[in-house]
This record gives sequence, structure tokens and C-alpha cells, in this order.
Amino acid sequence: MDVPTPQDLRERREELGLTQSALAEEAGVSQPLIARIEGDDVDPRLSTLRSIVEALEEAEGGVTRASDVMHEGIVSVAPDDAVSEAVDRMKSEAYSQLPVLENDSPKGSISYTDIAQMRDSDDPVGELPVEKVMSEPFPNISPEGSIREVLNYLNYSKAVIVTEEGEAVGIITEANIASEML
Repeated sequence: MDVPTPQDLRERREELGLTQSALAEEAGVSQPLIARIEGDDVDPRLSTLRSIVEALEEAEGGVTRASDVMHEGIVSVAPDDAVSEAVDRMKSEAYSQLPVLENDSPKGSISYTDIAQMRDSDDPVGELPVEKVMSEPFPNISPEGSIREVLNYLNYSKAVIVTEEGEAVGIITEANIASEML
């Protein structure tokens, strides 16, 4: 995110015909804070600045949310499933990785790379439980998270899990983003 100057924020707000109070309400901050930021009297936290920028983008009609692009049907495996089940599911669905969910809560991820790294194991890899082979879970985001946040996560992760109250409700991959752009 490019960090806007106080003048940029004020000009953008005025171009949109928003009052400081209206912007504050949309961003979930106080009007006096908006006034102090625009007056360059205070250096806001990044999370506050992000909320203000997203409120401005929303007013412009330009914010795409995670819920807008997520795929609700999550193909996953459980931690106690056999690795061979994960491989079968990846093959049948034509995916190279899957989230590992336990009671709809993200616990990890598994990919062909994770499985290949176990080739020197004394145990037959296909019989191992997924939890013995899995990697860290994909990053989580709320349904209201912005597409910018999703794209930032996708810079270093193969997928993003959309969670609500700790439960996975959707998944986003680069393919979901690409199809949204078409």
C-alpha cells in the first residue's frame, strides 16, 4: 500500500464529497482523528490508515472483498487422513496443494512438495497421517478483507483461507483472482 499524505487523504475525501464525519463513520474512527490526520497533527497507526483508505475506496466503488472472489467449496483433508488420501484428492481435483482442516478450522496445508520431502522416510509415506507431513496453514482473512490484502498474501502463499469465527468458509487462489478479472 502506498502511504498517502494527509493532503492526499483530504483531497480524495473532498473529491468524493464526503465530510470528515461520514469518512470517520465508514472507517470506524472518530471525526476528530480524521481532522488531526488531515491537519498533519498526528501520525496514525497503519491499521487506522488502512481503514481510512479502504473507506475511501469503498466510497469510490472500488473495493473488492475476499467474499466476492472466494470459492466456497473447499476441497480439503483432515490431519488424521492418510497421505495417500490427500494425493488421491489432489489428483482427482487437479490441485497441487490442499488445506488441512479439522472441524472446519485450518490446521495446516499439504502439497506434493511436502510429500516429496518425505521420500527418505523409513515409513511408507502414503500410510502416514497428513499431520506428519503437512506444512503451516495458508494465511487466513475475514470475508470483509480487501483484495489487496489477499494479493499480498498470495505473494508468498499458494492460497488464502477465508475464515469466519475461526471456521473456514472459502478459499482463494490466484486462479480465483484471475477469473474475477475476466
